[in-house]
Amino acid sequence: MLKPCPCGSGLSYDACCEPYILGLKRPTTAEALMRSRYTAYVEHSIIYILDTCSKDSKDAIDVKQTRDWSEKSQWLGLKILSCTQGGPEDTEGLVEFEATYERDGFKDIHHEKARFKKQEDRWFYTEGEIVPKTIIRSTPKIGRNEACPCGSRKKYKHCCGAVAKS
Repeated sequence: MLKPCPCGSGLSYDACCEPYILGLKRPTTAEALMRSRYTAYVEHSIIYILDTCSKDSKDAIDVKQTRDWSEKSQWLGLKILSCTQGGPEDTEGLVEFEATYERDGFKDIHHEKARFKKQEDRWFYTEGEIVPKTIIRSTPKIGRNEACPCGSRKKYKHCCGAVAKS
């Protein structure tokens, strides 16, 4: 059985993103480049990630941090939320996506609006805007002067709150 492509296209890896990562083909759309860049993180192909960045964005990349994020994360999936332009005849494109991953036992979603430009008939990642997320508490917040929920009869700030703070 063929390995499915990590980008979630439904195609096999060798028929989808692998030819891009190996340099055998070039993505023809901004979305295809976005999918192949996600797959490069999954496959730890940092060179491809760097090679698909525009010169300005490449200069801003911390290679060690990028490699660590790629190698120390378990990549769980890519969801393309929207694409604006970025087709074969366009020169600019915007792809909004969510990349789900787990690292150090914590699951997170990287939500970004990524901008792409085509230069000399080749798509490049130029910049991304991280979309902030609202974190909703699953339990009510405990005030520092309230009784500690552990049952010690102490104020939270002198019990478990003091431990959490240190």
